[in-house]
Amino acid sequence: MIRAALLITGLSLAACSPTDVADKVGRRAAETVVRPVVGDYMTGPEAEVVTRCIVDNASADEVQMLSRDVAVEAGTATVDLIFRMARNPATAACLQAAGMPPLSQVAL
Repeated sequence: MIRAALLITGLSLAACSPTDVADKVGRRAAETVVRPVVGDYMTGPEAEVVTRCIVDNASADEVQMLSRDVAVEAGTATVDLIFRMARNPATAACLQAAGMPPLSQVAL
């Protein structure tokens, strides 16, 4: 039983390319940067949905830029990047599909 579980886990991991793994890790890191910024403008559950839409629709370059701010407070350039990303058509469509309002800095 344990061998079967280990074999299945091993095969599952082998199916993931290093690029896919790196992308997932980068996006999870980007979430830790985006979530606190979005949380300044909306409530917890809304912030989670908006964060997911922003990060899921981010380009690889945007994810890399966000990842530079992991474990530090986001500066104005990062906050501006997050709001630009929120205006991305794919992100806006994700927000609309989730019934969320667009993210706006005027919310404060």
